[in-house]
Amino acid sequence: MFKKILNDDEINQLSYEVSFSYLEEVIEKLENTEESLENAIKYYEFGIRLKNHCDKKLKSAELKIQKVIDKNNIEDFEDQK
Repeated sequence: MFKKILNDDEINQLSYEVSFSYLEEVIEKLENTEESLENAIKYYEFGIRLKNHCDKKLKSAELKIQKVIDKNNIEDFEDQK
């Protein structure tokens, strides 16, 4: 379990898998514990930042995959000439 709420720089250093794991922990903590409103808001904000980081990582991976697909399609097209 995460020991502290990470800042943006620390979050940016996380892999998708670690970030997603932290996000799952935040969700579990919010769903299964009775936190003060102040702490719940902090965890919620942390969760949103983790979600945004995961979204960026997925979008980056999607773009890389699309480039590979596009490159292969161009090569396939050129081979057909």
